[in-house]
Amino acid sequence: MGDLLAARAQMGTSLAFHIIFSVLGVGLPLLLCISEGLALKTKNPTYMLLTRRWAKAAAILFAIGAVSGTILSFELGLLWPSYIAFAGKVVGIPFMLEGFAFFLEAIFLGLYLYGWDHLSPRAHWLCSFPIWISGLLSAWFIVSANSWMNTPAGFVFKDGIAVDVRPFQAIFNPSTPFETVHMMLASYVCTGFGVAAVYAWAILRGKRDDYHRKGLMLGMLMAVVAIPLQIVSGDFNARFLANYQPTKFAAMEAVFKTQDGAPITVGGLVDPATGEVRYALEIPRGLSLLAYANPDATVKGLDQYNRQDWPNVPLVHLSFDGMVGSGFFALFIACVFWFMFFLKKRVIPEDKRLLWGVIAAGPLSFLAVEFGWMVTELGRQPWTIYGYLRTKDAVTTAPWLNISFLVFTLIYILLGVALVWLLLRVARTPMPRLTSQAVPQPSTQRARA
Repeated sequence: MGDLLAARAQMGTSLAFHIIFSVLGVGLPLLLCISEGLALKTKNPTYMLLTRRWAKAAAILFAIGAVSGTILSFELGLLWPSYIAFAGKVVGIPFMLEGFAFFLEAIFLGLYLYGWDHLSPRAHWLCSFPIWISGLLSAWFIVSANSWMNTPAGFVFKDGIAVDVRPFQAIFNPSTPFETVHMMLASYVCTGFGVAAVYAWAILRGKRDDYHRKGLMLGMLMAVVAIPLQIVSGDFNARFLANYQPTKFAAMEAVFKTQDGAPITVGGLVDPATGEVRYALEIPRGLSLLAYANPDATVKGLDQYNRQDWPNVPLVHLSFDGMVGSGFFALFIACVFWFMFFLKKRVIPEDKRLLWGVIAAGPLSFLAVEFGWMVTELGRQPWTIYGYLRTKDAVTTAPWLNISFLVFTLIYILLGVALVWLLLRVARTPMPRLTSQAVPQPSTQRARA
C-alpha cells in the first residue's frame, strides 16, 4: 500500500469509527432531556428509568468517542501537515470553538451523572440542556470546517499561501448551511432509529412491558420528526452541489456526458472507461428537474473536466445510492409506524413485519451517515481543499504509514469490542422495580441537596 493510500485509509477508518459517536453524542443527550422532562411532568417512573439507563450508555459512548476524537485530532497534524499549514490560519477558529464546546459538554455531563441524588429534579434536568446544546455546537463547528474544504472562502491565495484571511467568512462559507443542517439532522435520525431498533428487538423477544414500549415510542418520535426534514435537507444539498461542486454532483449521479433533460440514474454498474452505467434504472429528465426545477435544463457531465480531476465515480455513485436508499427506507418505516399508531388509537403497533422494519432502519440509518461522508470526502477528491490543495500534496512524507494504519485499526477494534461489552453489561443489568418513588419529589431532593 502506497503512503497516500495508507494515510487515506487510516483517516477514513478513523472518521468512519468516530462518526458513530459523533451522531449519538448529538442525538442521545436530547433524548435524555426529553425523557427526563416527561418523567418530571407526568410523574411516570418509566420515563425516569429510561433516562437513567440511557445516561449510563451516554457516559460510555462519550468516553470512547473522546478517545477516538483525540486520535483524529493528532492524525490531522501527523498525516496531513500541508493541510494544517494551509488551513490552520483560515479555519483554526472553528476547531478552537469545538474544543470549548466539547469541554462544556464534558463539564455538564459530569454534573448530570453525579447529580442524580445531589441536585433538585429541576436543576438536574436543566443540566441536560448544556449537554445537548454543546454537542450540537461541536458538530456545527467541525462540519463548518469541512464545508470550507469543499467551498473554500475567506482568504486570498497568493504565491501558494493563504493571505488576507477573513476567518468568519471562511466559517460561513457557501457550503456551511447545507452541510451543517444535513449533519445535525442525520444525528437525530440515527439516534431515533438506533434507539427504536433496540426496543423493537426486545419487543419481538416478548418484552412487551411499558418500559420497552415507551423506549420504542420515544425513539420513533425523534425519528419521525427528523427523517422528513433530512430528506428535504438532502435535496437542497444536491441542488447546491450542482452549481458549486459540479464534478462531485456528476459523480454522484454518474453523469459522464453533458446533456439536456438528464435522467436520474439509480443503481447500476459504473464503467468510467466507457462512460456507461449498465443495468441502471433511469428516470427520464428527473435529474434536470430535481437540480434546476426544469426538466429540460442542462446538467454538466464529467466530460467538461480533466480526467485527473475526476473522483472515484463508481464509489461515489454507489455511496450516494446507498445513502438515499437507506434514507427513504427509514422514512417509509417511520410513516407506517405512526400511521399504525394512530390507526390503533395510540397503541404501539406490534406487527412483526413492522418491528423488523424498525430493526433494519436502525443500522441502515448509521450506514446512510457513513455513505454520506463517503460521498462528501470521496466526491471532493483529488482535492483536500477544493481547487487549491491536492490530496497527494497534503500527505506527510514520514515513513511507516502502513504500520501506523494497522496499529490504529487494531486500536479501533479493541475500542469497539470494549464498547459492545460495556453496553451489553448495562443492558443486562436487572431493572429496578418500578414505583412512583422512582421519580424524585422536589421537596425530598432539596432536603438532600
